Amino acid sequence: MKQWGLNPQTPQGVKMKIRAAVIILSDKGSKGLRQDGCGSVLSAMLSRIDADVIYYEILPDELDLIKAKLIEVSNIADLIITSGGTGLSPRDVTPDATLAVIDKEIPGISQAIVSEGFKITKRAILSRAVAGVRNNTLIINLPGSPKAVAECLSVILDVLPHAVEKIKGSTEDCSR
Repeated sequence: MKQWGLNPQTPQGVKMKIRAAVIILSDKGSKGLRQDGCGSVLSAMLSRIDADVIYYEILPDELDLIKAKLIEVSNIADLIITSGGTGLSPRDVTPDATLAVIDKEIPGISQAIVSEGFKITKRAILSRAVAGVRNNTLIINLPGSPKAVAECLSVILDVLPHAVEKIKGSTEDCSR
């Protein structure tokens, strides 16, 4: 599988596809009681930045299971997008699992999403979603509805290739 970024076999400046993973967090979805609408939205939007979704799974809202899955998938993906479990309900533990496994938090991603989301609904400020890096993988939490996923991802989509490139070790300048 090709890897995004620069490595000894990749000529300077040559971009490779981003290997993306989508993990949906939903108790009902994991039991087949609710159809997932977020995965297809994420896949379509990620294709706009030349990302291939190489992994997709629906999991229940279980802290230890989410942590283990983030660790496992971070070994094969450049980018992990989670959907669901970012609110205030007792079972919303996605941010907690993410914080437990990341090496670095990237608060600007979450702040940008909340800031833009607030223009659509004041409830956006209730999000606990986080973003960060585990090893060489960018992990971003998004809400659990297709509409909210599209709105939130549209805020950050254009910066994701650059973020992944930098995480992979690119030394190219960040200025435009």
